[in-house]
Amino acid sequence: LGLSYLAGLEQGNAFLMTVLSASASYIAVPAAMRTALPDSNPGLYVTMSLAITFPLNIILGIPLYYQIIQWLWQ
Repeated sequence: LGLSYLAGLEQGNAFLMTVLSASASYIAVPAAMRTALPDSNPGLYVTMSLAITFPLNIILGIPLYYQIIQWLWQ
């Protein structure tokens, strides 16, 4: 959000950049965990990534990002 604001992006572009940045965590974590800890249980980190992070981002994150963007870009 802060980088979007400093870069002078419009509200819609800033919102998309923020949502995509927040989504990167649950997209990249399974691959990073598999590489960093090959003996770890993929059922655990994939489940946590998709069952916890994704819903929280949908339910809390996206509305929060939208409200902050509305506030900053006034």
